[in-house]
Amino acid sequence: MHRTVSLFLPLLRLLLPAAGRHRTPGTPPPSPPAPPHAAPQSAIVPLRPAARLPVLLRGADVPLVRPYVLTEAERAERRLRRGRRRALWLAVHGVDVEPRRIHGVAVAA
Repeated sequence: MHRTVSLFLPLLRLLLPAAGRHRTPGTPPPSPPAPPHAAPQSAIVPLRPAARLPVLLRGADVPLVRPYVLTEAERAERRLRRGRRRALWLAVHGVDVEPRRIHGVAVAA
């Protein structure tokens, strides 16, 4: 085991270098850098733009939107789509739905 550790320890030191600074415990912490000489601030305060009044919405201006309410055309389209999906699912399982088509081939009635 000692041989394995002695082989991997130098490799790990190369791949995973130590993070941060290493100091002896008796070293005092470094002093913060001196701030650069700041220019004096001017006594004039910039003006803020005047706050705008909130825009009030009237109920007559906003159209009622109810996405769950469908028009008659949308209902018919969804009904046809649902029928096509049902027929396809049944056809996958070997059930013919439409009497005019048997196994996808049109037949005379």
